[in-house]
Amino acid sequence: MPKAATYGPSGKFVGEVDLPDAIFGLKPHKAVVHQAVVAQLAGARAGTHSTLTRGEVSGSTRKLWRQKGTGRARHGSRKAPIFMGGGITFGPKPRDYTQRLPKKMRALALRSVFSDAVAGNRLTIVSDFGVAEGRTREVANTLGALSIDGRACLVVNDADALVRRAARNLADVVVLTPGSLNVADLLAADRIIVTQSTLGALQEVLS
Repeated sequence: MPKAATYGPSGKFVGEVDLPDAIFGLKPHKAVVHQAVVAQLAGARAGTHSTLTRGEVSGSTRKLWRQKGTGRARHGSRKAPIFMGGGITFGPKPRDYTQRLPKKMRALALRSVFSDAVAGNRLTIVSDFGVAEGRTREVANTLGALSIDGRACLVVNDADALVRRAARNLADVVVLTPGSLNVADLLAADRIIVTQSTLGALQEVLS
């Protein structure tokens, strides 16, 4: 069972905590992680793009010139795709890009990301963030004390509303709860910071 150092809001070492093997001790499954990222990014697409076919373009349906005898190619409508301002052939239409990802695969992808974070020394365990008033500077001070640079992903309990409120003004900080975990945000973070009280909830959600 892997162990991790635990730090307080002031950045001081306060002890060690055992990390569950089922979440933090796996060999990362890269293929499943990739599929989870693709599914998440696909689901985030609006899918509102749209073009007009020749049947939807505004314009006259009059035949441009007679069928024979002019020496020109035969045409029946100015709205044909071959003309400027005509319809679009096989253009994009509104669609849903959502990809279904089984729950077990999603959980495996999240466990793989957490395990990779442990192996790559990108995981930090904190006792708490020392947020008493929900002020942005409180979270910023804790991150500074922990020497966190770059993007940070904070994983906190649902009850930590003050932490979520305090961190929402920090551009490089994303706050997740056990119920809102997603692979893309965890992978994009240079450092994943998990509160000690959240470890049990993670085990319930992901095991």
